[in-house]
Amino acid sequence: MSGIEGKVVAVTGASSGIGEATARLLAQRGARVVLGARRTDRLQKLTEEIEAQGGTARYSAVDVTRLEDVQDFIAFAQEQFGRVDVIVNNAGVMPLSALEALKVDEWNRMIDVNIRGVLHGIAAGLPLLKAQGSGQFVNVSSIAGHAVFPTAAVYCATKYAVLAISEGLRQESTDIRVTVISPGVTTSELADTITDPTAKQGMEEFRKTAIPAEAIARAIAYAIEQPEDVDVSEIIVRPTASPY
Repeated sequence: MSGIEGKVVAVTGASSGIGEATARLLAQRGARVVLGARRTDRLQKLTEEIEAQGGTARYSAVDVTRLEDVQDFIAFAQEQFGRVDVIVNNAGVMPLSALEALKVDEWNRMIDVNIRGVLHGIAAGLPLLKAQGSGQFVNVSSIAGHAVFPTAAVYCATKYAVLAISEGLRQESTDIRVTVISPGVTTSELADTITDPTAKQGMEEFRKTAIPAEAIARAIAYAIEQPEDVDVSEIIVRPTASPY
């Protein structure tokens, strides 16, 4: 048996990109995956495909900006399988723009999804994992959590926050594993949320070296499959051809 087989893994942002790739890979390796996102039509299709390939999957609608939604999502996972072993806080948005563009609504959206979404995942899952005496959070940050780029100040701030929150949680919870995954440029729908023309053009150039979402899924799988006394605190995964 691998360190993944039989584990119950709840994944937010599972309707596309890294979340979808992670759900597929973990299910292939024997995990029982519970998929959460707002686009339930995609979740249903993904669940059916995973089960058609012999995997075990369930899905539920979740808006990570709403604490009650995330609590219901984790409760659903527990009801389905009796426990939750791993919570992958993956949902994120990236509407980049220069600060002088004053896209305050977009700033707030990033704060709500990228920071509050992770906090809500922790708030919903931590009591359960503590009661079990074991478990793991996998929080998805970014290379933008390690450096700041023009048009990305607020996005970078949210991803730095994920690092800080995760490290605080790790230090406070010696019975819970906490992993941060920091992807470089990766194939996903994140860039689709950019409305600023200048930022959008710059991102199109930046994404020419993008690696597939499956590369990030493999990193997540690596962190999960380690023995319970081993906590992989952070993995940075970036394109070989990228200087960032």
